[in-house]
Amino acid sequence: MSYEMTGTVKVIQEEQTFSSGFVKREMVITVEDGKYPQDINLEFVQDNAHLPGTVEVGDTVTVGFDIRGREYNGRYFNNLNAWRLKKEAGSTSQPAPEPPQVPDDRVDDDDDVPF
Repeated sequence: MSYEMTGTVKVIQEEQTFSSGFVKREMVITVEDGKYPQDINLEFVQDNAHLPGTVEVGDTVTVGFDIRGREYNGRYFNNLNAWRLKKEAGSTSQPAPEPPQVPDDRVDDDDDVPF
């Protein structure tokens, strides 16, 4: 069963290649869900791992995905396995926000010497 969601790209991770030859790349999109936006992590694997490289942080995208579940050592895990990524018309990329500047107290200013 396939699903689809639309949101804003928040994070695009680097592509990972494992010794087995398995390739994946993860992307986080923010989906407006009423009062509380949700950050959703999606995996692009194998032939689809290149798709997140076609968009940028800040783009509005629609993602087609499947929900995959598995059991490991008595625990159950879910993955959102994305297979389609479409940049929405009118979407403009915005640069990632810069981290706040923290003043460096170690700087010596001759103007405020107390003596």
